[in-house]
Amino acid sequence: MHFIRKLLPCCCFLLLSGQHLISAHDFFTSIGQMTDLLFTEKDLVTSLKDYIQAEENKLERVKKWADKLESLSAMATQDPEGFLGHPVNAFKLMKRLNTEWGDLESLVLSDTTDGFISNLTIQRRYFPTDEDQTGAAKALLRLQDTYKLDANTISMGNLPGVKQKTVMTVEDCYELGKIAYSDVDYYHTELWMAQALRQLDGGEESTVDKVTLLDYLSYAIYQQGQLERALEYTKKLLELDPEHQRAKGNVKYFEFQLEKQKKAKMEEEAETEKESEKKEEPKKKLVKKQKKDKNTFTLMPERKKYEMLCRGEGIKMTTRRQSRLFCRYYDNKHNPFYLLGPVKQEDVWDKPYIVRFLNIISDEEIARVKELAKPRLRRATISNPTTGVLETAPYRISKRRATVHDPRTGKLTTALYRVSKSAWLTAYEDPIVEKINQRIEDLTGLEMDTAEELQVANYGVGGQYEPHFDFGRKDEPDAFKELGTGNRIATWLFYMSDVSAGGATVFPDVGASVTPLKGTAVFWYNLFPNGEGDYSTRHAACPVLVGNKWVSNKWIHERGQEWRRPCNLNETN
Repeated sequence: MHFIRKLLPCCCFLLLSGQHLISAHDFFTSIGQMTDLLFTEKDLVTSLKDYIQAEENKLERVKKWADKLESLSAMATQDPEGFLGHPVNAFKLMKRLNTEWGDLESLVLSDTTDGFISNLTIQRRYFPTDEDQTGAAKALLRLQDTYKLDANTISMGNLPGVKQKTVMTVEDCYELGKIAYSDVDYYHTELWMAQALRQLDGGEESTVDKVTLLDYLSYAIYQQGQLERALEYTKKLLELDPEHQRAKGNVKYFEFQLEKQKKAKMEEEAETEKESEKKEEPKKKLVKKQKKDKNTFTLMPERKKYEMLCRGEGIKMTTRRQSRLFCRYYDNKHNPFYLLGPVKQEDVWDKPYIVRFLNIISDEEIARVKELAKPRLRRATISNPTTGVLETAPYRISKRRATVHDPRTGKLTTALYRVSKSAWLTAYEDPIVEKINQRIEDLTGLEMDTAEELQVANYGVGGQYEPHFDFGRKDEPDAFKELGTGNRIATWLFYMSDVSAGGATVFPDVGASVTPLKGTAVFWYNLFPNGEGDYSTRHAACPVLVGNKWVSNKWIHERGQEWRRPCNLNETN
């Protein structure tokens, strides 16, 4: 465009002043001179054609982008929540709106479509930010770890419960690898740079080149202490770009370090040979002890137990214990509302005692609750154990929230992402909410006037809720102080959506797992009859692998339950 702006005045000058030029230089008197003008014009036409071709190429790229997005949007808007329930779709949406639409803006900025540019520029203020894109990427990495998924499974869209596969491009994989690199997470950097390289080698076209991928890959492998593999990939990089200065230096450094390691290993082996008889027996005992501990679920770190339960592994209830669990029609001691139409209830777990109510909330009620909640969804809140004031829940944020330094860009990056938002609904604002509260009271026999409002939560990409207690412990004397209704005696949890994969409610200390099932609710007591907290109720929400998870819960407090659930003074109860 800049070239044309320069070119057009020249053309105008030639056209308007041509008669004067011919007169001055006598072009009309010399065919030879006139032929020069023809070649000049030919050059101008060639330049004009190049400009037109460049514009057509630009428009063709824009057209392909528009056609692709039109098709994708038409499909996505048919079931927005179902579409965004797929974590790859959510990540790619963040990436498109944060990065790719900006690239498109730059592409068409020189065009005459001022209305579109103005509209896009205004709308971009409300688009996802870098933080959102990074958050969606880290959610994918979290899902990858929790559910033990390899990069190829995610990239090829082979996730459980997926109706329509969504494939990741080389650029998508590269972006994930870069985000992991910025977070000094070299394990995931390697996985995703290797996946991007694998797809590139498989023939996929991409703007990302192998040299860039190999550069990241070799460095990530080196940072994990695998010098031989790092050297191997660096040599491959040099085969593609022999003048790559950093790679040249790295080859020498890696070879030096490997030689150093080799000498140290030889010295260590010589030393070990001398004392092999002394160290052989203790070594065998250690291996035996580690093997024994590995099979003991209760001795595992909580995080490992939590992730195992999320995958459907861990403690399974014995046949004898299962035989004590029953399904029944329940009317809560002949409650008038349920005497003629009792509800279905099933035992989920024995200790702590967890029950599930089936078909307990209708689709119409769920739709209304979601309609009320959506406009006011905010970051989830909890009670501060020190002050008793409700604050934003820190454990609904990534377990790794830190500022890290990117050695390539020199920038500081905050590793932060949200995994759920919630809203509170009061009984007086809608008859449906009041009806739901009354239903909980009728089926539990507990007073709702002192309970907290109905909390509605929607989980984001890879949404989870870290292991926690619902009740306040002894070292939290001011928990729920501002409410003035005592401790949380019980929890009622509605499942308002099915989840295709993941999203279970798990109890790591006891090995219990409850699968989300739309229209059902689970209930358990957080406190024993003597008022002491039941520590076996520590629970968590697993990351949502595929799907969209909506829940609503009612935290029921001690005040008002004195005659409904009398206190037991027995310390052992």
